[in-house]
Amino acid sequence: MDLGRWNEDHLWRSGYQDMADGYLFFAEDVFGGQFAIKDGTVFSFDPETGEVDVMAQTMESWAAVLLDDYEVNTGYPLAHEWQVHNGALPDGIRLIPKRPFVLGGDFLVENLYPLGSVQGMRLRAELAHQLRDLPDGATVNFTVVE
Repeated sequence: MDLGRWNEDHLWRSGYQDMADGYLFFAEDVFGGQFAIKDGTVFSFDPETGEVDVMAQTMESWAAVLLDDYEVNTGYPLAHEWQVHNGALPDGIRLIPKRPFVLGGDFLVENLYPLGSVQGMRLRAELAHQLRDLPDGATVNFTVVE
């Protein structure tokens, strides 16, 4: 997967509608959380909510921020635990929460399953779209429909 293909609208971005507009997505953590750049600023993009947070003003400072707290910023401890029990994740596979983190899902191996990066983003785009206009603390029923 190269940057051009990963950033094609029809691959997964269109599911987020305008939440993904203008960003160049260039990396992801083990859970499929995206890292993106827009207007020279580096952001984190939460696939469950579509919310973005500024991480750094340059790529160099982003790398420093990422490495400064890499366990949180990459999901390394859970990825390592998963791999000890289940083997290495193949390329293009991320660990997706069975119960989304934003809906109270635990950061535990038991709450994770492997899924293709594209499928994981498409699945959570629907969740982000549904949550978009809800107030904090609203009751949510999350159902996956194939």
